[in-house]
Amino acid sequence: MRRTVRGIPAVQGIPAAHPARRSRVALGTLTAAGTLLALLLPTGPAAAVQNSHRSPAPQTAAAFWTAARMRAAAPLDLAAPAHRPGTAVPRSAPLTVSPSLPRTSKTPAPLLPATLPQAGGPWTGGGAVTKTTGRVFFTYQGRTASCSGDAVTSGNKSTVLTAGHCVKLGGAWHTNWVFVPGYHDGEAPYGKWSAAKTLSTPQWTASEDINYDVGAAVVAPLDGKKLTDVVGGQGLSFNSGYSKPMYAFGFPAAAPYDGSKLVYCSGTTFKDPLFSGDHGLACNMTGGSSGGPWFTSFDEKTGTGLQSSVNSFGYQFWPNTMFGPYFGDDAKNLYTTAQST
Repeated sequence: MRRTVRGIPAVQGIPAAHPARRSRVALGTLTAAGTLLALLLPTGPAAAVQNSHRSPAPQTAAAFWTAARMRAAAPLDLAAPAHRPGTAVPRSAPLTVSPSLPRTSKTPAPLLPATLPQAGGPWTGGGAVTKTTGRVFFTYQGRTASCSGDAVTSGNKSTVLTAGHCVKLGGAWHTNWVFVPGYHDGEAPYGKWSAAKTLSTPQWTASEDINYDVGAAVVAPLDGKKLTDVVGGQGLSFNSGYSKPMYAFGFPAAAPYDGSKLVYCSGTTFKDPLFSGDHGLACNMTGGSSGGPWFTSFDEKTGTGLQSSVNSFGYQFWPNTMFGPYFGDDAKNLYTTAQST
């Protein structure tokens, strides 16, 4: 059985007799003229697993990402290894973190989109989400690629959450990593924020377990200011359970989208009944949306919510449906480590 992003050529998986070894494809595809360029990469435990990566010169990454390079960056799509049987997402008591907005920010009166559910469309509601959510750009195997991400409330005011495969894949950490909040058609209205450090969960770092496809970045100050002082930070929710009304956001860049606009889906989530313990949501977002935030308790009027997952993957045989990892203790530990860096 094969899995991939809707509308994107499938990657051949391992024979169906071994469901634990079947391949999934992350929601973001590195393609050219509709042809999949990525190969199914071997994965295995490294001799020494490093759960974070420091950028040697974060100030140079912003200069690298010109408007032309941002427009040309291909959405990342690589085969993600399957969830290993027997692994379980550790869970403890629920924890929430409130959103934070810059004191000087003024939330415009939004043109509210349709109410739940929404299977995919441009976000016209305005509010904080248009500033906290952005595109992520990086170099992978010598090629320019893109994902999505979200600025969150944090002790260091510099933390971005994204998917694990948007910071590290196939044993290599991505380079030239930047976060562009409020991206629009090659423009960076709130600046290009270079990562000083990128991190992922131990399970993703070691074996790319799809249940732990969560990554983070600590970005360097820009013009003497910190990220959430400029764009604000969304709240977070860990161990909050399943079957919740959620809103998912991202910058899909594979057809029929082109990465120029913020797109959203909304509805009541469900637990993946197949091969992962992830959240599922009816959604037609495509490659490039990987790493975009999923919110519970989302307020359409203010554009704020509690981030509870990220766009991660889709099944080729289950169209118009997206999946995102459960934010359990490991996602919480990743956030704690990132915000204290």
